[in-house]
Amino acid sequence: MARCTFLGLGVMGYPMAGHLAGAGHDVVVWNRTAAKMEQWAAEHAGVSAPSVEAAVADADFVFACLGDDPDVRAVAEQAIPAMKPGAVLVDHTTASAELARELDQAARDAGIGFLDAPVSGGQAGAENGQLTIMCGGEADTFARAEPVMDAYAKASSLIGPAGAGQLCKMVNQICIAGIVQGLSEGLHFAKRSGLDPALVIGAISKGAAQSWQMENRWQTMVKDEFDFGFAIDWMRKDLRITLEEARRNGARLPVAALVDQFYADVQAMGGNRWDTSSLIARLERDL
Repeated sequence: MARCTFLGLGVMGYPMAGHLAGAGHDVVVWNRTAAKMEQWAAEHAGVSAPSVEAAVADADFVFACLGDDPDVRAVAEQAIPAMKPGAVLVDHTTASAELARELDQAARDAGIGFLDAPVSGGQAGAENGQLTIMCGGEADTFARAEPVMDAYAKASSLIGPAGAGQLCKMVNQICIAGIVQGLSEGLHFAKRSGLDPALVIGAISKGAAQSWQMENRWQTMVKDEFDFGFAIDWMRKDLRITLEEARRNGARLPVAALVDQFYADVQAMGGNRWDTSSLIARLERDL
């Protein structure tokens, strides 16, 4: 069992830290909102810390799941100098590859390990301990962290050096954007054609059109219910990071850029906190 710290107790971090405690690890938590970490500590018989520095001081592994690059950088600037030599910092935030490389160098300078380790699976995956983790970093650091991350993961992969985990997560979001838009258009077309969506999905889900999104979201999509997953605000943040990286590496992402604008339309409809399957709403409702 390891001494672990978890920084950031949002919809993802809160259950992820809980799985660490449930697996028998000693867990200290820190969160900007004190009430949230006190709630977690009471629920899991754990320990909350008054500051980032106090939280990480004795940890073997420090896990972070925050919002965006500025949040990660601000917390890392406090955490890295306070961590003990040989400890490992694992950043589960979906952030830029550029920041991952910056933190990797800062960690090396401080004598600690670092992994950029964004996750896929959403809130349900975090709550059920079934996340997919894409990692960038050194092989020995990954080998040390993987058994601990198993507490909330169904699969963890080392993709390459620092930044590779974030780049892999960008690929994940590119693929999801196109799949959800295609599913939205297909369901919209079926309804306008007078077809029963249940019969249509029953037929096509056994063939090449099958996807996780189809299996898990088609029913809520046709019911106009969008409170079941990853919020649009966060998806647009991820797509912004992805499109910025594409401008740097020369990749052409016409569909991802278009879907990003479709999500902006849904935000304008008041759907900031709707899940990503709400792309169908801009087809079904008047803008």
